[in-house]
Amino acid sequence: MVVLNKIYTRTGDKGQTALGNGERVAKYSDRVSAYGTVDELNSFVGVARLVAEGEVYKALSHIQNDLFDLGADLCRPDMEKDAQAEYPPLRMAANQVARLEAEIDAMNAGLDTLRSFILPGGSTLAAHLHVCRTVARRAERLVVELAGSETVNPEAITYLNRLSDWFFVAARTANNGGKDDVLWVPGANR
Repeated sequence: MVVLNKIYTRTGDKGQTALGNGERVAKYSDRVSAYGTVDELNSFVGVARLVAEGEVYKALSHIQNDLFDLGADLCRPDMEKDAQAEYPPLRMAANQVARLEAEIDAMNAGLDTLRSFILPGGSTLAAHLHVCRTVARRAERLVVELAGSETVNPEAITYLNRLSDWFFVAARTANNGGKDDVLWVPGANR
């Protein structure tokens, strides 16, 4: 259980922070950049929820919780030492990815086939979801970069990859089932 009764600790005043295993690292480390961007994404999802309703609102709530799970996963390096941990570290799981895939398939079933790239925008909700999509892609790039030098749970990468797809399809759904998507017109302003 998390207990936060004092918000500032002064332990980060010199540019370091603690990972989930207690190790101190620079606040600009690849790992902190990765889970910090996941936290940023979670904040944008919170903004999108302000204008979401029904099933999308509920799905975004699930995604926000997943993103906290993902942050917990990323802040805990040394997966090979998980069995020796005092308590089992939280790791992203395949069923979280499977849920996203099922939701993508359900939303996509009601959309017309895309015949053009679309511009981010349309409805307010769609615009917010496109911001979430691009921040999810940035988080994914940072986690993939981290995985090039440190151990990362492969499900973390898969989840972020699928999540950006989820935001894309959800944005189209929010644009009147794709009917109000703003289509890209190549070279329109030449």
